[in-house]
Amino acid sequence: MSRLATVVVAVAASLLLLFLAAPLAELVVSGGRQGLHALGSDAELRDALVLTAATATTATLLGLLAGTPIAYLLARRAFPGRAALAALLDLPVLIPHPVAGIALLLALGRHTAVGSALFAAGLRITGTPTGIVSAMLFVSCPLYLSAARETFDRVDARFETVARTLGDPPWRVFRRVTLPLASRGLVAAAVIMWARAVSEFGAVVILTYNPQVASVLSYDRFTTYGLPGALPVAAVLVLLALIPLAILHRLR
Repeated sequence: MSRLATVVVAVAASLLLLFLAAPLAELVVSGGRQGLHALGSDAELRDALVLTAATATTATLLGLLAGTPIAYLLARRAFPGRAALAALLDLPVLIPHPVAGIALLLALGRHTAVGSALFAAGLRITGTPTGIVSAMLFVSCPLYLSAARETFDRVDARFETVARTLGDPPWRVFRRVTLPLASRGLVAAAVIMWARAVSEFGAVVILTYNPQVASVLSYDRFTTYGLPGALPVAAVLVLLALIPLAILHRLR
């Protein structure tokens, strides 16, 4: 690479780094102190953070429970339509998240067949924490599935074969061999899913504006009070995002 090309690449990389880091740094510097103070004085913010953590954790646990077998199936089994199924599961990541919220509203809204049946059974989706969990699960679970599938791909299948030749049934092989070998990657995938669920706004705001999660609260404060009102909430969200980031780096 010529000296001129090296300089151009270095300048471009520096500008990109500045573009990515400077807005977040400015946000934390401008509103970080107010945001931390608001944690002790702003009950609405605390309630929003608790609701966000609870619903994101619920969505993540559901993703772990139902998504892990699907990820293992996609990683280990060849069957007709596997590529189409994998593409379908990735689709929520690719569509705009307000569109994802509209799709969920069409499927789970009170006036739909599924929504009305659930409502008759005493389970309301829209305008409830259940709707928040549904939106978070829909947009974040594909990230878990993709990462979990890659994790299972990296597990040497020969260990599973040896266990089966020793007489273990498939479910015991999965529990005693595959899961321990894949556990670190699965935990990392779950952390990614949780972090994505916490940050979700577009799908959540379509299904459930109230009660408000932290992302919706920051938007509500911005539309009501302008930038000064939204700044502390936004700064807190950025600071809290460092927690899953630190966990991921520790796992890696």
